[in-house]
Amino acid sequence: MDDNPQTQPHDQPEPAASDGPRPEPLRFFGTTWVDHDGGYALRRAGVAVGALAAAAAGAFVLRFGFQGLSIAKVGTFVGLLVVVAFAVCSALAFRKTWEGFTRRPEPGGRGSDAAAGSAQGILLIGFIGTLLAYAVRALIEAPGEKLHRAEYERARELHTRRRTTRTGNPAARAAAKKRKRG
Repeated sequence: MDDNPQTQPHDQPEPAASDGPRPEPLRFFGTTWVDHDGGYALRRAGVAVGALAAAAAGAFVLRFGFQGLSIAKVGTFVGLLVVVAFAVCSALAFRKTWEGFTRRPEPGGRGSDAAAGSAQGILLIGFIGTLLAYAVRALIEAPGEKLHRAEYERARELHTRRRTTRTGNPAARAAAKKRKRG
C-alpha cells in the first residue's frame, strides 16, 4: 500500500509513524467521523435506511408471531400482554442504546456484568427499539460519534499538554527563572 496519507483508506487507523492519540473507529464508519470525509454522509444515510429497513422487517416477523397467537385463540388478555411486553422491551432497548451513544457504562455501577447479563433478554426482545435508536442517531450523527469525539479530543489535549511540558532542558528553564528574578 502507498505511504501517501491521501491514499490511505479512512476505515483504517493512521500509520504508526504519526504522533499522538489515534481516533477509535466506529462500526460502519471507521475513522471517517473525525473529519466527516470518505463518504461519511452517505454512510450515515445508509446506516439510517438499513436500520429502518431491519426494524420494519423485524416488525413484520413479529406480526406473524402475533397472528399465530390469534390463530391459537389464546385470548385478548394474552395478546395484549404480548404487545405491551414488546412495547416496553423496545422502549427500554431504545433508551439503553441511546444512552450508550453518549456515555460509557459505569464500572461496577448500573452497567455491571450482573445487571447487563439480566438485561440481555429484555434488549433481545426489544430489538426493534435498538434498531430505531440506531436509525434516529444516524440522522443526527454517526452513532457513538459524540462520545468518541469527546474522548478523542480529551486524549489529544492531554497528549499536547504532556508534549509541551516535557520539551526543553529543565536545567535551562531553572536558569532562565533565576535570571528573571535577579
